[in-house]
Amino acid sequence: MNQNTKDAIIIGGGRGLGEYLSKHLSNNDYNVAVVDINLENALAVADSISKTGKKAKGYYLNACDEVSVENTFSEIKQDFEHIYLMVYNAGAAKSTKITDFDIEDFHLCLNVNLVGYFLCAREIAKIMIENGTKGRIIQINSKSGKVGSKYNAGYSAAKFGGVGLTQSLALDLAEHGISVNSLMLGNLLNSDMFQSLIPSYAKKLGLMESEVIPYYIDKVPLMRGCEFEDVANVLTFYASEKAGYCTGQSVNITGGQVMF
Repeated sequence: MNQNTKDAIIIGGGRGLGEYLSKHLSNNDYNVAVVDINLENALAVADSISKTGKKAKGYYLNACDEVSVENTFSEIKQDFEHIYLMVYNAGAAKSTKITDFDIEDFHLCLNVNLVGYFLCAREIAKIMIENGTKGRIIQINSKSGKVGSKYNAGYSAAKFGGVGLTQSLALDLAEHGISVNSLMLGNLLNSDMFQSLIPSYAKKLGLMESEVIPYYIDKVPLMRGCEFEDVANVLTFYASEKAGYCTGQSVNITGGQVMF
């Protein structure tokens, strides 16, 4: 094993961007705890990584449930001794006009995108402080955490909350040398989440479903969607020692669509 290997936890690591980041970090000398509400997916990703000779293990976690979070982090703590990085990638979105937005859907958006982030950050902070680890906590956020998003009141509200939570955590944990940052993603056009929202986006925009992706690409100065690799590249820097003087930041990965 490489002597520089560290341990990373990926919340929501069982598919899509989370799976990509789990494998990316493994390829960059991290042991990986792959955590997901779908245990089968988490185990499959961990098994795929393990077959390359790297250490990985899958875990079930319901990020909205405090007991589940506490139990899973306790288990991970026993299996991984040098946890340096946690990436919070769990997310949920419901796209509906405010007049039709069910309170259950609003609560879902808040619980998965914000409350889950809080719970997981709290538990990993305890572990890092106990171990004296000057680690990294990184939230996968969205440009919807900086600008309002039509028909996405729940998602956008939660993501705005994530920015405030990141800044507050950064202040809480600075004395321990733990940095906390959010990555503000542009539209992951190829992701399962975006693809699932295309029918509702077509409705709100008055477009054919086939016109939705070109519409969103036209809004980006660099004229393309956000790719998993774009996220991984920025994540690699903010997880590294080179970003040791960066904390409490909301870092745009939007192709110029959002610039503040």
